[in-house]
Amino acid sequence: MECTVSWTGDAGTRSAMGFVAETGSGHVLMMDGAPDAAKPENGGQNLAARPMETVLAGTGGCTAYDVVLILKRGRHRVERCSVKLTSERAEKDPKVFTKIHMHFTVAGKGIPAAAVERAIAMSHETYCSASIMLAKTAEITTSFDLIET
Repeated sequence: MECTVSWTGDAGTRSAMGFVAETGSGHVLMMDGAPDAAKPENGGQNLAARPMETVLAGTGGCTAYDVVLILKRGRHRVERCSVKLTSERAEKDPKVFTKIHMHFTVAGKGIPAAAVERAIAMSHETYCSASIMLAKTAEITTSFDLIET
């Protein structure tokens, strides 16, 4: 896996902290910093997600992928799956994640709650590289809603 991240701004512009990531699979992801009124050259324009937001989003994608795949392999009729992540970060640099809560919403026909609970646990204990890595600094908790369709 590879990714190239390139700075898109220059010190003389308001977009001093914009970046574009080009992934090995050929996709592009924009990132930008928060505006800094005191030092505009140090801030972004709020045109894209912050880099740490993309870490959180990637973790959500990684675990949701696992949950859907595990449920489908169990022959469950999954129709929708989403995960809302909320987090807290350290006050001082490095401002690592210290707490992450993942709330899953899974919808489908006849899916047992135990199957959803098991899929989430398997993701966090075995398969989701991102959440397992972040668990080195963050307390990760989970919950879920199951919707019968």
